[in-house]
Amino acid sequence: MLDMSLSQEVCAQPFRKGQSAKRSRVGKADTLEETPIKTARREALEEIGLPCDERNLPSHLQLEHLCELPSYCALTELGVRPCVAFLHTGDDALNAEEGLMPRPEPKEVAAIFCAPLPKFLSDRDDMGRDAKTGSEWYKAFWGTWFNTRVRVHQFNVPRRSKERDAAQDIYKVFGMTARMILDTARLAYAEDPSFEYEPRIGDENVLHKLLKSGRFSVEKTPGSLITSDDAAVVAKL
Repeated sequence: MLDMSLSQEVCAQPFRKGQSAKRSRVGKADTLEETPIKTARREALEEIGLPCDERNLPSHLQLEHLCELPSYCALTELGVRPCVAFLHTGDDALNAEEGLMPRPEPKEVAAIFCAPLPKFLSDRDDMGRDAKTGSEWYKAFWGTWFNTRVRVHQFNVPRRSKERDAAQDIYKVFGMTARMILDTARLAYAEDPSFEYEPRIGDENVLHKLLKSGRFSVEKTPGSLITSDDAAVVAKL
């Protein structure tokens, strides 16, 4: 069974405290020439110590770059290109998660955790939750995004027993991150989820319209958000 590796961010704008992201989290390219996979690998090195060069990985680990998903758009005026990679040992008896020994950057990463990738195709609460967590595995609602109905997903990943404390017994995976993971699972297993979802993968059309309207300038204004009025104008382009 494949595991999805995620990180929980520290409190920093423009992200919300406790927000979880696929490893690596949303990272900015240093130059226009830097490719999405190079950006992702550099961010993973800076945030969790994952070497950019395969030759520097522990000898029993292998990392394969599988693909890139279409770009997604966030309300915080961010375009995100997910890069999917497979970290494994080449031996089913060994655990890649335990063998990596990540080194989180404390200024950016509060926690690193894993969850079974196929679980994100199910709304069933069967991840070992007990009465202490007090949270259901999956919840969702319908919203509107650029005059289109969208499904907003949230997955509550239980902490392992040794990780639990009184303040938080779950890791929340929601919004754009949850959508990207759901789409990754759909493609990896060629299966539809057991709950309502959008078949569209990515927001390439939305991003194209935003660029056409003049958004996503090289110099981004801190705290810039895409408002409902902005979305209404762009949707007509």
